[in-house]
Amino acid sequence: MSERPPTTGTDLPPGPPPTAAAKLAFGERIAAASDSRRRFFAKWQQVPKPARWVIGILGLAFCYALPSLNLPVIPTTGTDFSSMLAGSVVIYVIVALGLNVVVGMAGLLDLGYVGFYAVGAYTVAVLSSQHGNLPWLICLPIAMLVSMLSGVLLGAPTLRLRGDYLAIVTLGFGEIIRLLAQRFDWLGATPGISNIPPPPNIGPIHFGVLDSKSFYWLGLTMVVIVYFFLSRLERSRVGRAWTAIREDEDAAELMGVPTFKFKLWAFAIGAGVGGMAGSLYATKTAFILPQNFELKLSILFLAAVVLGGPGNMPGVVIGAVVVAYLPERFRFLDTSRYFWFGVALVVMMIFRPQGLLPRRQHGRQVEPPSDDPPPFEDVREGDPDLEGGAHGTATA
Repeated sequence: MSERPPTTGTDLPPGPPPTAAAKLAFGERIAAASDSRRRFFAKWQQVPKPARWVIGILGLAFCYALPSLNLPVIPTTGTDFSSMLAGSVVIYVIVALGLNVVVGMAGLLDLGYVGFYAVGAYTVAVLSSQHGNLPWLICLPIAMLVSMLSGVLLGAPTLRLRGDYLAIVTLGFGEIIRLLAQRFDWLGATPGISNIPPPPNIGPIHFGVLDSKSFYWLGLTMVVIVYFFLSRLERSRVGRAWTAIREDEDAAELMGVPTFKFKLWAFAIGAGVGGMAGSLYATKTAFILPQNFELKLSILFLAAVVLGGPGNMPGVVIGAVVVAYLPERFRFLDTSRYFWFGVALVVMMIFRPQGLLPRRQHGRQVEPPSDDPPPFEDVREGDPDLEGGAHGTATA
């Protein structure tokens, strides 16, 4: 029986295993993209403010013109952007901005945000249909107030919970709203509520079930208003309190921040924005039923925030557009498109857990202290007074 020759170092494959090498290469690409992003924002901050305003206005004008341009890249295989997809995209963006207040700014995990979305939709449906016959412009602020009230009623007894416990409670809230809408006849019960009137026409702009461009422009205007309001709020005392709570709630309490009050504010404001999106959805579709507000919608809303980058509003907008657009782009995969979308999210969270466009870190990073003691320096060297005093003491 022949002996097996000893294995030498030349027999082993050089470098790390293929899987580890692929992960390393992908991580290097992500790091390079992050460096490019930081350089881009550094250069953007050097641009004069009037020029930034001009660029922003031009970008907003391009967004308003998208349904009319109908670029060949945007339409999907089963849905035309200008006819159906445009309204859904802006609704997702509004919802994601509202959920970002709770999850991204205040750091509270909410798995039942679809409940506030449903409250806004059903409030408009009940008040504007045969039950109330109120105009939509009156129903909209009422829907937002009712949604904010529901956020306060949910948050008052539950916001002393943290982490998974709070997530479970909010998950139950979303299901309770759906079951209540399914049970009571004045909420439409299982058949739902139909014949929800559209907003009033504005000059040549007409609102109807088939006029998706009009709803896109209305929703985009809502996005601009919500974005401006939340960006100002983020830079205020309330926003700084939310940041302190998100980073370390116990430390914030020790510093005198009334954490419960500001968490309740986050729930109320986030719920109000969700109610606004729900009211737009109800009047756009002219028909709602409980099946429109299932748990999977909450998961998609949360995925939009996590994918874009919690706490960063431009990233959240991008995440919402991606979540609303990709399932329609891959509609030919039927129900399996959500499976592949979930796989893509898992891969994204492994290699880029901070999201596509994470929030910027303000301030300077403090380097950790070194374990090595500092070198000894004789402070007397070079100072004649100290050297003379030392020699005098030694002579004495």
